[in-house]
Amino acid sequence: MAARDLQERIKKLIIDRRLPSGAPLPTEPELMEHLGASRNSVREALKALQAMGIVEIRHGFGTYVGPMSLAPMIEGLAFRTVAGHHRGEDSLLQLLELREAMETGLVSRLAGRLSEADLVELDALVGRMEREAARGAGLAETDRAFHATLYRGLDNVLLSEVLEAFWDAFHRVRTDLGGERQDPRITCRQHREILDAVRSGDALRAEEAIREHFGNIRARLSIAAAQAPTGATMGAYDR
Repeated sequence: MAARDLQERIKKLIIDRRLPSGAPLPTEPELMEHLGASRNSVREALKALQAMGIVEIRHGFGTYVGPMSLAPMIEGLAFRTVAGHHRGEDSLLQLLELREAMETGLVSRLAGRLSEADLVELDALVGRMEREAARGAGLAETDRAFHATLYRGLDNVLLSEVLEAFWDAFHRVRTDLGGERQDPRITCRQHREILDAVRSGDALRAEEAIREHFGNIRARLSIAAAQAPTGATMGAYDR
């Protein structure tokens, strides 16, 4: 039996039995009998699925349904992006455009629909961002929390995980951006504008606020593309 077929049958077993993350899988002998495969074939299939986060092998205890996280996707996306960048491709810009397109399309659905509790939390995050900017601290983590809280209002766990994956991949390679960093006070103003637009229920204004938020990064990426680095190191990926 082909290795890929064996992996698919194990995934089907998890689906058919409705096994949640953390649930134990059948023992190795049981899998061998169920799949009609050798011990080595079953072990190789399980190792491949473990690399994808679909199963978790706990030596001495057994095999369990894994967390099924997007970590492998993040790793692949980050590596593909930085590798393409160092070949002189505009992979960073492509990643930004993908994230911007998603956020622009989603924010209009949130306009006027967020709960008061979410609006209060977002307001507190912008306030924290403003205090960080005033003392010269980095805004990245608060910025990330703002976007995560904003789209949490859509009540779509998978969507939130995908947006987090794009964020993580992009920020792991952001050191290769050219040009000057945006004044943090402007970044704060942009987030305040996003919040105000969503609170007021103005979908078009919210979309424009998101586009403006990405404007400085687009400009810096244009500088990076013009420089077209060659023979650069992979330092950004090793952060």
